[in-house]
Amino acid sequence: MMREYRDEKTGICLRLMTAQDTDLIVAWRNQDAVRKNFIYQELFTREGHESWIRDKVETGQVVQMIICDTATGRPLGSVYIRDIDREHNKAEYGIFIGEEDARGRGIGTAAARLMLRYCFEEERLHRIYLRALATNLQAIRSYEKAGFVREGLLRDDVRIDGQYRDIQWMAAVSRESNTLQQ
Repeated sequence: MMREYRDEKTGICLRLMTAQDTDLIVAWRNQDAVRKNFIYQELFTREGHESWIRDKVETGQVVQMIICDTATGRPLGSVYIRDIDREHNKAEYGIFIGEEDARGRGIGTAAARLMLRYCFEEERLHRIYLRALATNLQAIRSYEKAGFVREGLLRDDVRIDGQYRDIQWMAAVSRESNTLQQ
């Protein structure tokens, strides 16, 4: 049973994603405002997301959660960890705020903090890393507020729409790493 992860100040909580969230996730992820900030920018499909659930979530390689408004239960976006590496106790972090009226209100920062708590407390991971487009300064500032630290800049690391783009590499490391190791 997962502990409850809530931020009363921001008014959000995290819950595990279910298959019933598929249509919402596909719609959110296909919005231009969301897609433009991802390295993988292809359109999502219902079939692709169902495959993600079957091949990644159900096999334990991914944990995906829905960010919800605590007052209404309304889903606002999603956070996840992927490529969970149990040998080295690390995983890659990702987030998107799907509801336009939820953007720019600190929800992403609060959700990142909650997800880091989950990763360190529940999953017993030591390191959570992320890759962000270096031009996505709003996201990078949010990640820093949540506890991620810039580790490096990968120049011309990806090609999107025929143009090479820099990637900012960031990570958060558990402060309690010695007690969390398995």
